[in-house]
Amino acid sequence: MIEESISTIARDNPDKPAIVMGSSGRTTTFGDLERRSNQNAHLMRSLGIDAGGIAAFCLENRPEIIELAWGAMRGGIVIVPISSKLTAVEIDYVVRNSGARLLVTSPGIGDAFGKLPEVIGDIPLFSVGDADSGFRSWRDEAAKQPGTAIMHESLGGEMLYSSGTTGRPKGIRWTNASAQSSRARSTYGLCEETVLILPAPLYHSAPFRLAINTVCAGGTVVVMERFDPEHALSLIERYRATLSLWVPTHFVRMLKLPKEVRDRYDVSSLQLAVHAAAPCPVPVKHAMIEWFGPIIFEYFGSTEQTTITSITTPEWLRKPGSVGAARYGRVHICDADGKPVPAGTIGTVFHEGGQDFIYHGDPEKTAAARNEQGWTTVGDVGYLDEDGYLFLTDRGGFMIITGGVNVYPQEIENLLVTHPRVADAAVIGVPDLEMGEIVTAIVQPLDMKDATPAFAEELRDWLRGSLSGVKVPKRIEFEPELPRLPTGKMQKFLLRERYARVPA
Repeated sequence: MIEESISTIARDNPDKPAIVMGSSGRTTTFGDLERRSNQNAHLMRSLGIDAGGIAAFCLENRPEIIELAWGAMRGGIVIVPISSKLTAVEIDYVVRNSGARLLVTSPGIGDAFGKLPEVIGDIPLFSVGDADSGFRSWRDEAAKQPGTAIMHESLGGEMLYSSGTTGRPKGIRWTNASAQSSRARSTYGLCEETVLILPAPLYHSAPFRLAINTVCAGGTVVVMERFDPEHALSLIERYRATLSLWVPTHFVRMLKLPKEVRDRYDVSSLQLAVHAAAPCPVPVKHAMIEWFGPIIFEYFGSTEQTTITSITTPEWLRKPGSVGAARYGRVHICDADGKPVPAGTIGTVFHEGGQDFIYHGDPEKTAAARNEQGWTTVGDVGYLDEDGYLFLTDRGGFMIITGGVNVYPQEIENLLVTHPRVADAAVIGVPDLEMGEIVTAIVQPLDMKDATPAFAEELRDWLRGSLSGVKVPKRIEFEPELPRLPTGKMQKFLLRERYARVPA
């Protein structure tokens, strides 16, 4: 067997919950997971997908994601999780770019579902529920397959696609991906007693990997169908969760619950609250440490998993704002020519000795991500202090040049979201004939009644207390919702396109 823990628990404790859905309470036991993953492996093989083949799924948060992924991995198949927020055309792009031989999806992904048969006409399409027009029923066909292991099991893997925050997503393949599982288990202490709360979408790299690794270690994963701050707290209490995975926007939304609501729930079972995806504003993290205790653990990495930095609560209190020191591989800061710069100097973040990767089918992008030393970058910008701790300032492509001065939006955004009447914020550069670009903030107020010129001026006055004049947005616009992915990342290219066409 390629993963004894699942089969052993399925044999010795088949009724133990492996996956629990947060809203419905729908539970997949280890006995269910063993049987269904075997049936999925048999079905994929019967469809002609052998070891090394590629299968894709595009699903909202539901247990079938883990069942399908584990079935594929038992057959040596590469699984491609696709964002359930994409359009049918975008899903088609990922399916074809990856070389997937089938797509499993669900009506739960919304309008794209009904359009897929027309857009993807030559690849087998399956629905996890009943057979719909243009789809075969994965559930019905898998149920006909044996629940025992396939012959010649071999460990498969995954090909994850970048979030596409700056354009089309890129497929990422690794040369030594098996090391990721052992790192996750040792870092988070994954074991049979682990109860993981996952409020993020399972198609994204961090939740997907942590869910798979938790189940493989014999733990239980509680998956939220969608994030709601109070519901997340209630699930921690109800299931006595020991581990949780968040992004900073989750923290912001939980902290903006009334104090009496936050105090209503017992979160003392948590042993580790992990967060990633974006640097956390310093005041927000201080507030979370005060609330949850010294269990906040931050890591920094990309889908490419080049190197990984991490920082514990005691370390962060000594180095507030840092995303940690390298625990896997080595971090370098380089100038525009790819040359290393001294400690304290802002530059592009490069990685050495970490996970080796390629962009699937795109040797030019793969080569562009490396400098002459062979170090890799995904475009993050920051600096190392004298102790080797990394501080991020932004993505290089997000930097604003206004009147010849470099402005990093992250600093402004981190401050804006701490305002008590702001739910979310994004800062971009909008073209300007005189200044080149002007600093523009797009704000999502907690109450759209605040979307007024008076509140915009109030925000500017408030920002002036902490920021130099060049960083204070010359233009503030209001939106009822910003294009932030469920993974916590902002699709700034959409805002740039929109506001470049809208006069101030």
